[in-house]
Amino acid sequence: MSDTILVLNAGSSSIKFSVFPGHMLPSRQDLVCEGEVEDIGGQLHFMVKDGAGTLMANDYPLGTTHEDALNVLRLWLDRHYPDQRLIAAGHRIVHGGPRYTAPVRIDDAVIAELERLIPLAPLHQPHHVAAIRGLSKLHPTLPQIACFDTAFHHTQPAVATVFALPRQMSADGIRRYGFHGLSYEYIASILPEVLDREAAEGRVVVAHLGSGASMCAMRGRKSVATTMGFTALDGLPMSRRCGNLDPGVVLYLMQEKSMTVGEISHLLYHESGLFGVSGLSDDMRILLASDQPAAREAVDLFVYRIGRELGSLAAALGGVDALVFTAGIGEHASEIRRRVCLQATWLGVDLDDKANQAGEPCITRSESRAQAWVIPTDEDLMIARHVWTLVGQ
Repeated sequence: MSDTILVLNAGSSSIKFSVFPGHMLPSRQDLVCEGEVEDIGGQLHFMVKDGAGTLMANDYPLGTTHEDALNVLRLWLDRHYPDQRLIAAGHRIVHGGPRYTAPVRIDDAVIAELERLIPLAPLHQPHHVAAIRGLSKLHPTLPQIACFDTAFHHTQPAVATVFALPRQMSADGIRRYGFHGLSYEYIASILPEVLDREAAEGRVVVAHLGSGASMCAMRGRKSVATTMGFTALDGLPMSRRCGNLDPGVVLYLMQEKSMTVGEISHLLYHESGLFGVSGLSDDMRILLASDQPAAREAVDLFVYRIGRELGSLAAALGGVDALVFTAGIGEHASEIRRRVCLQATWLGVDLDDKANQAGEPCITRSESRAQAWVIPTDEDLMIARHVWTLVGQ
């Protein structure tokens, strides 16, 4: 028998998963398989590929809950990998609040705290808890590890995390947390393999641009400042989330438009961002291909806000030595990278357009004062390594 580690990222209607060896520090090359169970709440769709990317299953089993989805996965793994023993599972948890600054083994007290934090991450946290509880029923003795997207940002100085509110509110946990920490932690871990030593340990801004989007300023590969705050609504406009918003807008919607808290929450989390501005789509590929003015305006706003936030993060660092693009849009949308880099010429970014179009790792000229790179992120691998550290060893 060989040991394996299961990594889970649970959403409202899907569970993404990957399986890594558990007898050694995992690497991407060692991936056993990965896939997704989609359409939870309806007819499940189960898809899985092996480590080489070959499709192994594409089925539509019965089930409607997160527990059903996990049971489908459990039975499939038992059938296809009978000689492998699952030793632990790691969960991506969006919000860890002020308490959790590192991965922890999950128990009843941890679950209670995750549930208490649901109002701070309503799109994600309830489904993380559902997956944890579902797996506990299927594997009562299996160790489960919570890995937090907020943990990486606990290195920030106090001045970067506090709001200008009465002091007691800060003591009560109302502060800036930051998110996408597992992605930033992975990028930070491989910077020395990609950049020269001085740049890797210097002033680096990482742009995690996907359906959720944020940016992080690092010095010495530690988080110094980030664009998201108390919740994952803050900062850049995203696929359907609004990003930075004057809180007076919320007061206006309540007082003058008589909108309820639930209606405002739905507006800000589901009807805003690229989708809201374009009125067309939340998919950057569709928006870039469209000739509709509203689509162009949505893209323009996205790029403009990245440039504004880049300037803010550069101020926090006192300059920029390297800019890193990652996640779905950052890794694949060369046009967005091109426009962001052109906006950043004042920071010393000298774009190599051919390298950018070709998707090369470094997309700036050799004489560029600030380098720009495209580095694929790997949150699942980061979680697997945390699980191995806590359990596998």
